Formats: sequence, C-alpha cells, structure tokens
Amino acid sequence: MEYKRVADSYTEQIQILTQSNLNGYNRLFGGQLLAWIDIVAAATARRHSNRNVTTVCVSELVFKAPAYANDTILLCGHIVYAGRTSMDICVKTYVENLDGTRHEINTAYVTMVAIGEDERPVPVPGLILETAEEKREWDAAQARRDARKAR
Repeated sequence: MEYKRVADSYTEQIQILTQSNLNGYNRLFGGQLLAWIDIVAAATARRHSNRNVTTVCVSELVFKAPAYANDTILLCGHIVYAGRTSMDICVKTYVENLDGTRHEINTAYVTMVAIGEDERPVPVPGLILETAEEKREWDAAQARRDARKAR
C-alpha cells in the first residue's frame, strides 16, 4: 500500500473580498466561504489520492470571526485522516492583514471520497503521521467518524 505525508497534499487559496462575496451586513457571505472551503478540500483530497473526489459531508463548520470588504482571505487545507476510500480534510480560513499577520475566522472538516472512472469509490493512500499534532488530528477525525456512524 502506498503512503503519503500530510505535507504532500497541503493546499492554499487566496481571495480578496469584493462586493459580490458579501452578505447584507457587508460581511463575507457564509455560502461563498463554504464553496471556497469545498474547493480547497477537494484539491487537497485530489493531491492525496491522485483521483477525482466527491464531497461526502461537512462534519464541522465553525465561524469564529467576520471578514469584510477588501480583506485578504487565506484558506489552508490539509488532510487529517485517510481511510480505505475516504479522507477527512481540515480547512482553516484566515484574514491576512497587509503586514502579513493572520487571524483565524473559520475552521471546517470535510469528508471526501476518491472515485474511479466508473464513479465508484476507490482506495486511497495511507497517511504518514509525523508530528504529535498530526496524531491528535487523526484521533479527532476518528472520533468525528465514530459519532457520524452512531447517528
């Protein structure tokens, strides 16, 4: 079985908030953020699996702070769990100030499944955990999976 490191599929996306991305309160529209999160999660999962992927669920989506017009938004995705055909991706979203400092505004966990040409699930590489933080995130992902299965 093939294995990959967390760093092998790390993905970033940058956006500058424009009027078309804002809600009625002139803040980042949550639905737009969710779309960006889904793209970053898919790119991360595709990099890990070398396959097309589809979204299974968003198990956690926590809005921590708002973002406003002209803010620079940075989305960072990394894999936290790899099962037989599924992968859990963490996407953290930040507002990046002009001086380069960042503050987190959202964290999301997205489950993706790798699919083959027949659009059926296919196996994905295992995940090499190199740090204590990666192990902690793996354990948390397993707990989310267990809770989801129990429902």
